[in-house]
Amino acid sequence: MKQNNSVFSIKIYWLFVILIFLGSIWIRLVDINDLPLDFHPTRQLFSALKARGMYYQDLVDIPEWQKDMAVHQWKSQHTLEPEITEWLAVTAYRQAGIADLALPRIYSVIFWVIGGLFLFFAARRLVSPDGALLTASFYLFLPYGVLASRSFQPDPLMVALLAIFIWALAGWSDERSWPWAILTGVFGGLAIFVKVVAIFFVAGGAVVVVLKSLSLRRAWKDTQVWSIAFLSLLPTALYYFNGLVLGSSMAQNYAGRFFPELLLSPVFYLRWGLKLDVVIGYLAISFSLLGLLLFSKKKNGIVLGLWLGYLVYGVIFNYHFSTHDYYQMPFIPVAALSIAPLGEILSRTIRDRWEQRMLPRAAFVLIWVLTLLGAAWTVRSEMRMVDYGPLAETYREIGDILRDEGNVVALAKDYGYRLNYWGWLNTSHWPSEGDLWYQEKRGDPQVFPQLFEKHAQNRSFFLVTDFDEWEAQSALQKYLLAQYPLFAEGDGYLIFDLRE
Repeated sequence: MKQNNSVFSIKIYWLFVILIFLGSIWIRLVDINDLPLDFHPTRQLFSALKARGMYYQDLVDIPEWQKDMAVHQWKSQHTLEPEITEWLAVTAYRQAGIADLALPRIYSVIFWVIGGLFLFFAARRLVSPDGALLTASFYLFLPYGVLASRSFQPDPLMVALLAIFIWALAGWSDERSWPWAILTGVFGGLAIFVKVVAIFFVAGGAVVVVLKSLSLRRAWKDTQVWSIAFLSLLPTALYYFNGLVLGSSMAQNYAGRFFPELLLSPVFYLRWGLKLDVVIGYLAISFSLLGLLLFSKKKNGIVLGLWLGYLVYGVIFNYHFSTHDYYQMPFIPVAALSIAPLGEILSRTIRDRWEQRMLPRAAFVLIWVLTLLGAAWTVRSEMRMVDYGPLAETYREIGDILRDEGNVVALAKDYGYRLNYWGWLNTSHWPSEGDLWYQEKRGDPQVFPQLFEKHAQNRSFFLVTDFDEWEAQSALQKYLLAQYPLFAEGDGYLIFDLRE
């Protein structure tokens, strides 16, 4: 890199790159040992229960009832994506000798930062060194991204593999060599294999790059294009053939993700925008769109394809897209890459205007540093704000009370996963207001008397730990208080005796 290609000197530039990546690791390790309840705990505990069951099935020095319960809780969860992150967690558990949930979260941190490194190199190739620096800064210090990248779920690994795919596709777009074609297909295929929603970004990016440079006839005859497509689709095709054709459970798990009527509802698009605001922020979305327009026509094929894939993804997964903000996670590297031209334009302006003046350049670097420190401090404060540790003691207390007393139906957060994991208590789930709305949308409205009969029949106790839902479901609250005695209560729970 020549010195005049960046507002930084060569040494300062690479020192800044190193500090950005080291700082991004540090901020992600803050409070990593706390319970994983700071970011979509339902999804994290889904993987945690699976991993614990996989780990406990081979242990010999634990009570038999714990082994049986852990394995049952694992196998009772549905299977959609390959259990890659769970398998990595089990490997770490065996090395550590304990099922410590900090270990898979550290894996996620490593994946995310590695993805940032490849996204940085992709932006250097597509835009410039300073554009790449802005891309890496955004990707690594976006507050939502910091929280998301510490979560025990397949998404951080998928995002990292998408970033590597973008890097490989940029290389193939420039050089059209077989090594780049193989890397593009392999990492695109791995991203899709980890979580199938990556297919929208892989297909979008690859198709637009191919069509911008080749005619349909030439693309149809190009063996490298076919190799990329084959390598990208093969692992997932084999996995889903086994799951969808040889087993029916996976097909059932894909039901209820697309509601055509949502596409005609303004509320859907409003919620889409609100989720984007939570993840990226409206200002950053505006900058991403502006950066997209500023990409050179020769280099903009990848980002155009990624944006196109994102839009198709939102249409196909419209229900979850508008209700689950973590479905926006694959868009983070797209937004980060899209703002790279703004970093190049800003630094070039500073460089050209203050070519011989060190003070303005130093001020520019200082502002950049302070911005990253401010973002890091904001997310650090959020992570340290709540100590979730005492909740585990509450769930253990509930488990000790009810474990041997009979069947339990629970109005609890995260489908009762917290009670399953820390309370060692199997429960059936009483639906939340959101669950009832979802069932209504699927054409199965629930009426309270039948609902209570369905979920409380043959149950010995009704447990309440989610008091937001308790207040929202007034019919349930009035009925339980009027009809059944209180068996036990404590800090954070009520237990009603359904046997009387």
